[in-house]
Amino acid sequence: MTYALSGALQAAVYDLLQSDPGLTAMIGDAVYDAVPGGSLPETYVLIGQEMAKDASDPEGAGADHRLTLSVITSAPGFSTAKGCAAVICDLLHGAQPALSRGHVVDMAFLKATARRIDGAGGRQIDLQFRARVADA
Repeated sequence: MTYALSGALQAAVYDLLQSDPGLTAMIGDAVYDAVPGGSLPETYVLIGQEMAKDASDPEGAGADHRLTLSVITSAPGFSTAKGCAAVICDLLHGAQPALSRGHVVDMAFLKATARRIDGAGGRQIDLQFRARVADA
């Protein structure tokens, strides 16, 4: 088992989101791994929790990561959040972004949960992806 590729995986996902013209047209550079202080943009993406389990094989160390990305918006209705979620799904499902260490074997969409937040004034969609990484 290895968790050593977690930072490289997060950096690659962040870079992929930040460099996509479709997503940046919707949210600018509002991709965070921690909510910043001060005023927040109307819509942003938060890189959230991650779980990893061993996926090593005879060829080397590897791990199966479950990543959660959240689209959070104060825009009315779910339309804005769902538009951003769709772009993120298109970007990440099947993606094999270059890592600074190791490589992505496979990345796939697993599930999404959409809900109202902030007393029904905001919307949040949590997207879960599986990323299989290998340290070889």
